[in-house]
Amino acid sequence: MCEQFVARSARPFAIGDLWPFAERLERYGIAGFGWGAAWIAADGSLGVHRDLGPFREDGARDRIGSVETTSLLVHLRRPSRLSTLTDADTQPFVDPAARFVLSHNGDLREHRRLREHYRAQGRIHGRADSEVAARWLEDEWQPGEKPAHLLGALHDALGGEANFAVLLPDGSAHHYAGNPENPVFAFRLGGVEILSTGIYSVDRSLFRYVCPEARDRRVVRQHRTASLA
Repeated sequence: MCEQFVARSARPFAIGDLWPFAERLERYGIAGFGWGAAWIAADGSLGVHRDLGPFREDGARDRIGSVETTSLLVHLRRPSRLSTLTDADTQPFVDPAARFVLSHNGDLREHRRLREHYRAQGRIHGRADSEVAARWLEDEWQPGEKPAHLLGALHDALGGEANFAVLLPDGSAHHYAGNPENPVFAFRLGGVEILSTGIYSVDRSLFRYVCPEARDRRVVRQHRTASLA
């Protein structure tokens, strides 16, 4: 199972400021089978990095960590099916129309039926259920649509247990909580607001092992979307 978080700040921060948090999230979340990140660059463009190895071993960490941003999404992978350890299945997924970046944690019950539909269109490249979620969101995303509504509808369509993290080009970040085995928490680290999964611990052990310095802590209710706008 994966771990993921989105972060946002009113002032630019170095992405590397959150690397100690990400490293502990990977360690205590028992991830380490690939990772990826997306961020908003200073010129407003979208930066994306994905790697099949563990976050803690990626030589690109220092380069990415030196980048300043106001919005960040990080996905730390531990797939339910190790046969999906491929480039095509490594997250996050970027919308071809550049409307959003998506990552997923959990297991989607109804992905097989829709997979065949998208495969017939030539839009499936990997094996993971998360890619099906990305294709669904691409089709359903309309101008002015609220992410909170769409992420809830995505969960309704595919079922199962699902946390969805989304980063938009305007810098807003959203995290849908729909996996009761891995709750989503909201908190602050310094001046950065974060929405993060909770290392598959239904208590608040995230704050003991990963970020004891976190402030303004709260849990995101199931089937709700928390937003950092």
